[in-house]
Amino acid sequence: MKLPLTIAKFLKSHKSVNRPWGYYQIIKPDKISKLSDLCKAGGALSLQKHKHRAEHWVVVHGQATVTKNNETFLLQENESTYIPIGATHRLENKSDEPLEIVEIQCGNTLEKTT
Repeated sequence: MKLPLTIAKFLKSHKSVNRPWGYYQIIKPDKISKLSDLCKAGGALSLQKHKHRAEHWVVVHGQATVTKNNETFLLQENESTYIPIGATHRLENKSDEPLEIVEIQCGNTLEKTT
């Protein structure tokens, strides 16, 4: 019975931030931040780029459509991609199932999207 208590404690201590495309949770805020993102069916993040951070995306569940600079490709469960500093990028969920990814942000400042 410890597992449900552990999950409840985790969810309580990691606030969810709702967005039009789904939500995210900040797991560890620091110079390297880990986020868990859930992109609802048909959801998409805005096209964006960051001046001071890179990102690594790992698909935990579902299928992601990724745009990185001028390239668009699919990622399946257990696949990942690296988004370098300054790269234009977007994450989309074109399926009818939720998309769950783990996002790791690395950089001197973890600024908002530009």
